[in-house]
Amino acid sequence: MFLELQHIAKKYKEKHVLHDVNLHLAAHQTLSILGKSGCGKSTLLKIIAGIEGQDEGKVVLNSKDISHFKTNERNIVYLFQEPLLFPNLNVFENIAFGLRIRNMASADVKNKVEEMLVNLELTEHSRKMPHQISGGQKQRVAFGRALIINPPLILLDEPFSSLDVETRANMQQLYKRIAVKFNITALFVTHDLKEALIMGDKISYMDNGVLEVFDTKEHFIDSDRTGVKSEIDFWNNL
Repeated sequence: MFLELQHIAKKYKEKHVLHDVNLHLAAHQTLSILGKSGCGKSTLLKIIAGIEGQDEGKVVLNSKDISHFKTNERNIVYLFQEPLLFPNLNVFENIAFGLRIRNMASADVKNKVEEMLVNLELTEHSRKMPHQISGGQKQRVAFGRALIINPPLILLDEPFSSLDVETRANMQQLYKRIAVKFNITALFVTHDLKEALIMGDKISYMDNGVLEVFDTKEHFIDSDRTGVKSEIDFWNNL
């Protein structure tokens, strides 16, 4: 397995936030993590990224124990709800940033960024500044900046939650296409049931720091814990 979490536990003072979390994720898969606010989803991502330390357990990436690696040594990209673009850089240079700091030749940077702009449907916006583009376009730029350095793992912390319904649906479909094209391995955190089903090759559910990973979407749908049955009942009885 490409990503393994082994018995991860975390508490703040006397409050247990994560309880014996285990998961296995193959390369080029996206795992949806569904759960309510405060259930421990973001804490789990921060531990994988190295932003926070776990009290117990291991994080294994590509057969290497990275549990005590510093954040910058893990080469994992963490995308937040807000795109956090550099306000003084245009779209092209925001996407190019990771390549520039790696001292890639200018001609190669140009070719790679232009290809990414095409894939993200942003070519006509390449010279615009962040304040001149929409929320959905900003999120695309953030994706491009993350993907262009070819990270082994991307952590997505409710990246579409601030977008309107139509833009959110468009971004979900864009992500699905990009994930296949660039062989993305990712964890996708959401509190939206429909989004969890759409985005995940595999689906998990977190409640009070306990993570359950389902073998299939059918098992997820059949579970009494996930809320799918009550959602179906609502629409059937409307």
